[in-house]
Amino acid sequence: MPPAGAGWYSWAVAPMIPRSRRSSRLARSPRHALPASAAALALAIAFTPLSGCTAPGGSRPDSRPPLDERVAATTAPALRALYDQRIDWHACPDDGDTAPDGAATRCATLRVPLDYADPGGRTIGVALARVPAADPRRRIGSLLLNPGGPGNSGVDMVRRGWTNYQGPLHDRYDLVGFDPRGAGDTTPVHCLDDAARDQWNGTDDPTYDHGRVLADACRAHHADLLPHLGTRDTARDLDVLRGALGERRLDFLGSSYGTHLGALYAEEFPDRTGRLVLDGAVEHSVDPTRLGIEQAAAAEAGFRAFAAACATDQRDDCPLGTDPAAAPRRLADLLDGLRDHPMRTDDGRTLTAALGWTAALDVLADGHRSWPRLRDALGPAVTRGDAQGLLALADGADGRREDGSHATPADAYAAISCADAAQAPTDADLRTALAELAARAPLTSRHAPLATLLDPDCRSWPYRSPEHPHPVRAPGSAPILVIGSTADPITPYPWAQRLAAGLEHGVLLTREGDGHTAYDKSGCVRDAVAAYLVEGRLPVAGTYCPSD
Repeated sequence: MPPAGAGWYSWAVAPMIPRSRRSSRLARSPRHALPASAAALALAIAFTPLSGCTAPGGSRPDSRPPLDERVAATTAPALRALYDQRIDWHACPDDGDTAPDGAATRCATLRVPLDYADPGGRTIGVALARVPAADPRRRIGSLLLNPGGPGNSGVDMVRRGWTNYQGPLHDRYDLVGFDPRGAGDTTPVHCLDDAARDQWNGTDDPTYDHGRVLADACRAHHADLLPHLGTRDTARDLDVLRGALGERRLDFLGSSYGTHLGALYAEEFPDRTGRLVLDGAVEHSVDPTRLGIEQAAAAEAGFRAFAAACATDQRDDCPLGTDPAAAPRRLADLLDGLRDHPMRTDDGRTLTAALGWTAALDVLADGHRSWPRLRDALGPAVTRGDAQGLLALADGADGRREDGSHATPADAYAAISCADAAQAPTDADLRTALAELAARAPLTSRHAPLATLLDPDCRSWPYRSPEHPHPVRAPGSAPILVIGSTADPITPYPWAQRLAAGLEHGVLLTREGDGHTAYDKSGCVRDAVAAYLVEGRLPVAGTYCPSD
């Protein structure tokens, strides 16, 4: 992760929670703000000792058993049977929200171990969806898709969004989506009920401890699942799926958080890596607080660009005035002002500062193409105190439906992110990071500086992962195409540069432009992705693509 926004790190180490009504889009992860009126309050909360944390355990990723031992482990009878399982494809349930020609879409469940250290023990079901290749005589194989999050549904992505891949990809590949552990219909994590989630998303109370509230609720409902929801376990699920589909190698297109999943798959199974495309790269070679600072700085740039452009527009209806230099601070003051003067709607709901920031930062994650939506919502709020537009944007970011229920990605985002989190930052680390954050993102971080760094706040999480920041090299893998956008506010461009440089066989493709991820914003990128996935042709290193 959101400010939220769909989707991880939508934000700090993961980018943003998808809107359920836009599930066909490449998704990002949310940042759910821990509101604080000032950095001093954030620090006071930050340095309050938290109980319930267990000490980090297990081995570092770079001290895993050698690859030959891990490959040999798949020959264990219990695990081998799961690799050899027959996938029973059947008609997907009719939920009234499937694409018109979705009759070709089939659904299934894959059995995988809950704990790969005990492959003969309890199994869980991974939800799947598949659209067969449109040109079966020229079919290449299966292309696995992941929309990001963490916590977004790959099943929904395929069932409702497969038309985004019409053309060479759909012609030559079966498009296969899956719900990662903790998300969608794969052991879904529901920690907070709807009323508690509303309060959690909207509170402007600086004493409200987001991290502990969520951790306690998740522990109460899912203590048995929490240690097994990490990305490395999902990468192992991917390999079981590859085997059950009868594919010798994994072909994969992952967006946002999905790039982290794809990179860990390549690290775990380099000899089984086929053609991987990682769009909107997330990388974990540095401390998560460093990633939080970099992401906040990228979001700040987009925030300032929107406000300045609004004030520069020749129309006279910009709610931020006509001075482009003053407009960014005016917008920040407007959103922060909701703390003391929240806006109420006719149906009794309240637009708080937390929800206002969620709405703004989530929409701005799409780049300039989304600016009219935010401007249209801000206008009524400024001129007549009408909060409905901003509240609707916040609901979309938070996965809140019209009936008040919430989609699963919000809880799954936290559970998966915290399952990947290693040792919590020290007080000294936080002090240093908060000072740099205030310098690089003074507007977008001032409402909740701590939440910007700790998204989500895993300090009181009941489980500590053995994962640690490290560059992914994946020696022996096939070439991996990494795509970064120069003004991506969710997965900043330096992340793609570092991920591609760290991979032993990484190739970087750059899109010039703003907004999160590149595939849906550039025909040049789509052509390059199709050329690699279908024909095996990589772009020349250093290639730049324009936006549409």
